Order: sequence, then structure tokens, then C-alpha cells
Amino acid sequence: MIKDALSADPDSRWMRRRRPSVKQNMEPTELTDIPLLVQSSSVKVKNYTFSRRDTSILGRWWWTVDRWSLGAITILMAIGILLSFAASPPVADRLNLGGFYFVKRHVFMMIPTLFVLISTSLMTPRQIRRLASLVYLIGLGLLILTITSGMEIKGARRWMSFGSFSIQASEFVKPAFAVLVAWMLTERYRNPHFPGMMISCSLLGLFALLLMLQPDLGMTVVATASWIGQLFIAGMPLFWMGFVAAMGVLGLIGAYFFFPHVARRIDQFLDPSTGDPKHDLYQVHQSLEAFTNGGLLGRGPGEGTVKKYIPDAHADFVFAVAGEEFGLILCTAVVGLFAFIVVRSFLRVMHESSLFVILAVCGLIIQFGSQALVNMSSTLHIIPTKGMTMPFISYGGSSLLALAMSMGMVLALTRRRHGAAEIM
Repeated sequence: MIKDALSADPDSRWMRRRRPSVKQNMEPTELTDIPLLVQSSSVKVKNYTFSRRDTSILGRWWWTVDRWSLGAITILMAIGILLSFAASPPVADRLNLGGFYFVKRHVFMMIPTLFVLISTSLMTPRQIRRLASLVYLIGLGLLILTITSGMEIKGARRWMSFGSFSIQASEFVKPAFAVLVAWMLTERYRNPHFPGMMISCSLLGLFALLLMLQPDLGMTVVATASWIGQLFIAGMPLFWMGFVAAMGVLGLIGAYFFFPHVARRIDQFLDPSTGDPKHDLYQVHQSLEAFTNGGLLGRGPGEGTVKKYIPDAHADFVFAVAGEEFGLILCTAVVGLFAFIVVRSFLRVMHESSLFVILAVCGLIIQFGSQALVNMSSTLHIIPTKGMTMPFISYGGSSLLALAMSMGMVLALTRRRHGAAEIM
């Protein structure tokens, strides 16, 4: 009877049906049902990723910086480390410095290079103008010291020695010069009475004069090319552009007659029989032989032989080592990376409203692309031989740090902005 009474009671039947469901709800079916695991999972995500709602400095930087260009620059740095292992040990052995002397220094310099690249890309346009002004003034002072008491290497005074560390001040003045020219031309556009054109000419004239006293014709050409490009973008009349171009040609002609090493290199380029193949054209012939030996796929990492005979295989002629050991494929990839960075940077400023940002980015990118083009063309004997490093790949501390500052400025200026306040 008790059993029948319980079965007849509707509340008791509801309790019997409800108890199993309560028991099931108390057992977590997934790991995220446990509050502790949910909390720890969210903390882990917060530590290792940037949310779009993250308002920290790094969070805002990550979602506004051009990550494609940043990735391409990082790949160039990685290729530079790879080619340092391939090209520098024979050079270090010839100098009795130990096989991995230049490799260790190159890898070590990547740490401050990344720091300078990222820290500069965090700056605002106003901070970049201040940095450029400071670097230009300090750099000019170091250039004067270099000319008067710098180290003379191969007939040129371009390095200032500080103990075991040497610095090439002109590498740092070059990007600062492009930013200051952009600033002066922008102020002239805002105020027609401001002597922005005259100031930019003075900036170029002073910089070019100190460069030619070293002498360094290659960097003078690169700086002048960026200046002319900025004038063209700023809207200079074609008549004055033609006048500036004519003055540039006259300058090259004057360099041919006043600097014997310039005349010798041009003569050897136009007529190779005028030079000594064992001395004057030695590196060029070895470089061309390296590309011939490499072919399409290369001879393999560490299997190259020409690097044993090229004195600057780890610096100015590192592209030849890449061609011999890794072939046309890696060389094409390197060219593609440089082209990608240049084209993408130009595309980023096509819709920019700030004239200063447009002029500064264009000047810096012209310098970056021209330096890479001069290095590769010189290695392939398309132009007369000119000692100029390949950006982020060749060995050289001053070059790496200066390029990091230059491209950090490009990344900072091409970040996405909202409102005129962020452009100031």
C-alpha cells in the first residue's frame, strides 16, 4: 500500500525523475566547465596574444603596424644570419680571428638591431622628427671628427674608432636627412613664406660636402636620389627638376675628374682591359664566377669555393656567396623581399593625408631600395664597383643599426592612425 501511495503521488514521481538530472549537471562534461580551468585558460591567452581591445602600447602597436613589412624585414635578418655562417668563416680564418668570429658578432648585433627597429616603430611622427634632428646634428659632428681623425681604410676615412668598436656616422645621418627634408618641404607647403626649399638644399649640401671629403660617392648619390625624389613628390615644377638633374650629372662628371679612384672604376667598367684582372677587377671576376657555379639550385650550404678568395665575401659581396651556394632561387627570393618592402611601403602612403608622412616614407624607402640595388648591381657588374652593404644581410654593425632606425621610422609612419592628433 505504501508503494502504491508513492506511485500515486505526482510529487514523488517528479523527484525520482529530477534526481538523476541533478547528478548529471554536477559532473562537468568539458574541461571549460571547471571555473579554475576557464580562469587559467584566459590568463594564458592574455599573456601570449594581443586582443583588439588591448589598449597597451604593444597591443596598439601590434594592430596598427604593417606586420607584412615587419615580417619581410625579419626574414631578411634571418637570411643574413644564414649567409653569415656561409660566407664569414673563410674571411675570419684569413685574418687569424677564429672561424666564427664574424658570425658571433653578426648574431650578437641582431639583438640591438631588433630593439632599435621595434622601439623606433613605436614612435609618433613628432618624436621621429625630434629623433632625426638629434641624430643629424650629432652625426655631422661625428663626420667632422671622422674626416680629421678617423681610420683610413682603402684610401677613405669613413669610420670612427672607439676602442674595439667602430662607427660609420654617415649611415645614421642618411635616414635623419630624409626625415628633415620631408619636414622642411611640409612646412613650406603650409607656409609659402617659409624657406623650406633653401633649408633642404643646405641640408643636402652640408651632408654631401662631408661625404665627398671622406670620400664616399656612393652614399652621396643615394642621399641625392632620395632628395630629388622627395622634391618631385612635393610638386616641384618640371623646369626645376630638370635643373636639379642636370646639376647631378655635372656633379658625377666632376667626381670623375677630381677623384682618381672614381675615374679608375668607371674606366674599368667601360673597358675591362684597362684594369689589372688580378687586382682591380679581382673581386668582380670572382663574384661573376660564383653566380656561374651556383646555377639554379646552388652548390649547397658550405660548398662554395669563391668565398675563400673574395676579401669582402661577408660584407659587400655576400650576394655572390648566396648565388653560389643557394643558387638563383635564393637570389630571386632576396630580390623579391626587397621589392615587396618597397612597393608595400609606397602603397601604405598612397591614401595618407599627411604630406610629411608621405615625403618621409618615400625618402626613406628610396634610400633603402637604392642601397639594395647598388649592392646587387655592383656584385653583378651592372654598374661600376661600389662598396655598399646589402640591407640587413651584409655584415656591419653601423649598417644594421642605421637600417633598423630607418625602417623603424617607416613602420612608425605607416601605422594606421585615427585623427589628426596622432599625425602631429
